[in-house]
Parts: sequence; structure tokens; C-alpha cells
Amino acid sequence: MLLNAVFYLVQAGLNLFWWAVLLAAIVQTLMAFNVLDGRNRVVWTIADFLYRVTEPALRPIRNRMPNLGGVDLSPLVLLLLITAAGIAVDAVQRYLIASGLYF
Repeated sequence: MLLNAVFYLVQAGLNLFWWAVLLAAIVQTLMAFNVLDGRNRVVWTIADFLYRVTEPALRPIRNRMPNLGGVDLSPLVLLLLITAAGIAVDAVQRYLIASGLYF
């Protein structure tokens, strides 16, 4: 039963991080096009929180990707990596169940 909780928490963490990356990309784009005003305290607080949560994972991806001008594809790459990690965690759980090590 402890492994159920561990797998659930890992999947939930990956899902929350996936949504944080998506929201950060949307907020960053809306601020770049002046749809959202960065001088608004609420908008700035949300954008700053999302930046601080996602930037440590996005920075290494940005450093390895070629410069595409104003287009930032690093959130897309990170979303794909998070999805792949979720699939891998699910595969490990299924393997443990199939092998009889975990039920």
C-alpha cells in the first residue's frame, strides 16, 4: 500500500508541474503581447511564482536549444519530457504488478 501512495504522489507532482509549465508559458506570452499588465500586483505575483517554479527546469533546455528568434520552444520540450516521465512511472508500476513484486 505504501507504493500506491508513492506512485500516486509522483504522478500528482508530475501533473501539477505540467500545468505550471503550461500556465507559465501562457502568462509569459500574454505579458509579452501586453495583454496582461506586469505592473499589476496580482499579475506580477502569479507570473513571478510561475517563473520561479518553472525556470530551473526550463533554463538547461533553453541553453541547449538553438536560437529561434522570438520563439521559445523550451516549454513544449519540457511538457514532452514531463509526459514521458509520467509514462515511464506508469510503466514501472505496471511492471512491478506484472512481476508480482507489488500488488
